Amino acid sequence: MRETLRMLVVLTLICGVSGYSLATLKKATRQRIESQVLTYVQGPALLGVLTQRDNDPIADRKPFALDDSEILVFPAFDQGKLTGIAFEAFAPGYSGDIGLMVGFDPATDKLVGIGVTTQTETPGIGTRILEKSFTSQFKNHGLKKLDVRSKDGDLDGVTGATYSTTGVMAAVQKAAKLYTRLKPEIIKTWPQGDAS
Repeated sequence: MRETLRMLVVLTLICGVSGYSLATLKKATRQRIESQVLTYVQGPALLGVLTQRDNDPIADRKPFALDDSEILVFPAFDQGKLTGIAFEAFAPGYSGDIGLMVGFDPATDKLVGIGVTTQTETPGIGTRILEKSFTSQFKNHGLKKLDVRSKDGDLDGVTGATYSTTGVMAAVQKAAKLYTRLKPEIIKTWPQGDAS
């Protein structure tokens, strides 16, 4: 009995010290991890989407509260005028969530483009969602008919990659709905496209 109690106390102490160490390590590295994600995951897709800019959208990013969540919005300015905004949206694909950076032009309410941030789709099939021939069809597209032709949309899917295509379409549709809800707040934050 005494031996069992001693083992229980030792295991409790080990678990407590381990848990505290992991929590402290997570807290200490949180900002570094966020910086790495911004630079190496979201950054390349973001800069490919928001091409008409003379600012650093990552440095000028701003969080917006929506329902019980927070959306990080990246603005693009060209000579002080707001030329676009982008944020990340996710939807399930074939083998996990597909993350997209989706850009919008607040002046025209059209997409400025999409860029894939994360995906674990099947190589050679689902990964064709990364190809310019697929992603370029979203550039200057309106907020309606954002689906494949077989579902009353006007976009082409990736042949043989139905789940991957559906995931991209769902993420873009989700982003379009969020954009519509966020636009009044975005215009209030950057009135008349002013970068100040």
